Amino acid sequence: MKADPKVQRRLLDLQAIDTALAQLAHRRRSLPERAELEALARELSALEDERVRAQVAVDDLDRDIARLEKDVDQVRARKSKDEARLAAGGGPARELEALQHELVSLNRRQSDLEDAELELMEQRETAQGVLDGIERRMAEARDRRAATEQRRDASLAEIGKEEEFKRSARQPLVGDLPADLVGLYDKIREDTGLGAALLTAGRCGGCRLELSGADLARIRKADPDEVVRCEECRRIMVRTNESGL
Repeated sequence: MKADPKVQRRLLDLQAIDTALAQLAHRRRSLPERAELEALARELSALEDERVRAQVAVDDLDRDIARLEKDVDQVRARKSKDEARLAAGGGPARELEALQHELVSLNRRQSDLEDAELELMEQRETAQGVLDGIERRMAEARDRRAATEQRRDASLAEIGKEEEFKRSARQPLVGDLPADLVGLYDKIREDTGLGAALLTAGRCGGCRLELSGADLARIRKADPDEVVRCEECRRIMVRTNESGL
């Protein structure tokens, strides 16, 4: 393939644009905010699991407290009924004595139930504190996620503007170059990431290897408009006064 030396040198301008676009694509993929958001997603998932367990603990205690409260109410109702019967008097002495014994038993039962209820209420307060703490941590994590998403979106917008600028510069440059030369360049670039490189002081700018004497002799004999490629990496080598030929 042949191309005017000035046209070949313009491949370096095209490669500079494509390198910048590749770097921008890498920046897009490797934004630190992406890793932060993944870590926050894992943190929030773990916190949600903790929150569910803590909520279940609170709900269980609420159910146990409600059951004890119902039992206490039943004891109180029974006490009120017995106290009313005892106050009314008029019954057999044995029956009145039985009522007094039952009241003693009911008072003891009420005391035991109220003590158990108090203990459960203390446990419930502790459990609620744990739940509140988890929910605070979740709120803080969500705030961090929102801030990280804003930073990510700002970075992506900046990268998008730079990509648009580079692509707008690439299009007219490609339009001015021979189609067959651009086709060869694009194929090599797709395969290796770099389509053209400067030959500097006898060294390929693509693979960074120093050319052998035979390769240098081959390139020296080539016409200036001959498109030469590196024997090692197959990239197009652009010759200039700095090529050491």
